[in-house]
Amino acid sequence: MTINWKKSAIVLADLLLAVYLLLAVTAFNSPDESINVCREVNIHIEDGSVKGFLNQEEIKVLLQRARCYPVGDQMDHVDVRVIEEQLKKNPFVKDAQCFKTQTGHVNIIIDQRLPVIRVKADNGDDYYVDEHGSIMPNTHFASNLVIATGAIHQKYAQKVLRDIGCFLLNSPLWGNQVEQLNVLPDGSLEMVPRVGDHIVYFGSPSNLERKLERLEKFYKYGLSKAGWNKYSYINVEFDNQIICKKRKN
Repeated sequence: MTINWKKSAIVLADLLLAVYLLLAVTAFNSPDESINVCREVNIHIEDGSVKGFLNQEEIKVLLQRARCYPVGDQMDHVDVRVIEEQLKKNPFVKDAQCFKTQTGHVNIIIDQRLPVIRVKADNGDDYYVDEHGSIMPNTHFASNLVIATGAIHQKYAQKVLRDIGCFLLNSPLWGNQVEQLNVLPDGSLEMVPRVGDHIVYFGSPSNLERKLERLEKFYKYGLSKAGWNKYSYINVEFDNQIICKKRKN
């Protein structure tokens, strides 16, 4: 068998050229991260039904205090996992994702926990309850959440008030009308409305939606004609009846 050396040399040269071109294209499309510096951090916070617990400036300060805010650092030294874990330590962060771009940017996407009610109990406790019934510490940020006061222990807040808070957030009418809930020592519930100078007594927090339906009808067909300030106390505890106490002149 005779080897065609000329033909073999041409094939080998073509093969080496193809490998060179492949490596050159790969190197061109994947710039050396070690010579790139982080020029910008983009922070996006997913908003839930309630806003104001987290903002971009607070996230920046949090990372600066932890010494992992990446602006000015070489991109190959930026550890996105460290940034994610640091953010997840914040009690208001449900999840955090961080990734780098070839243009020297670090992008951060944060999913924040959703508080549904604020508790200011008689025993001095001051905290939020989130949609999953977990306790969230008090914060300096303002919110329009319903405030629950009175004889409240944490189990009551996590089981009872959590469900009520979720219902109110999903109800356009009652989410705007209920300003405050007050828990009495026996666990029964009162409500302070935004419109009308009266107190509504629910009794046990069970069947609250049905009680609110009766109250809505009373508002529509009773108070709208008699006047919103005619009664000082409205009791909707019992089925098929509403007991009202007239305001003293």
